[in-house]
Amino acid sequence: MKRLILLFVLALGLQQSLYAQKTLKVWIVRHAEKDVSDPADKDPDLSPAGAERAEALKKELKGQKIDTIFATDYKRTKLTGFPLADITGISIKTYEPSKDTALVKSLKENAGGKKILIIGHSNTVLELIEAFGAKRPVPTISDNEYDYLFSLTVKGDKVEVRTDKYGAKSKTE
Repeated sequence: MKRLILLFVLALGLQQSLYAQKTLKVWIVRHAEKDVSDPADKDPDLSPAGAERAEALKKELKGQKIDTIFATDYKRTKLTGFPLADITGISIKTYEPSKDTALVKSLKENAGGKKILIIGHSNTVLELIEAFGAKRPVPTISDNEYDYLFSLTVKGDKVEVRTDKYGAKSKTE
């Protein structure tokens, strides 16, 4: 009888700790289309199509009640998140893409129950998804693909990834 009570108490404690884990919701996108009119400009603004895509991202996520927006320290990533940041009153935080593992670790440890948008680059978005512990949902993101919207649901070590598209269809050249 004592064993049965002990098992019941342990099971109840385990159940409560599982419910105590808060789900982290993360959206990851590549920056919108950049202005390529000056090939020497290493930190260009968004093109008109990119500005439209940034507005589309705002429309896509405005009802999600995003808590934090992270972007790399480039104009194109910050400008992609700016319309959403502007209507929500959120300041965009910068992160170093070479330290994506540290960002992910910090988010997993400290941002349970939060909703996060991360804006990166064609060569960093999929690595971020992998850093969260998920498999790449697509093999690569080409230089002319800007319309992917990856949403991750993170609960403990379990990560679910959903792949959507937003805004105008990316031009394939």
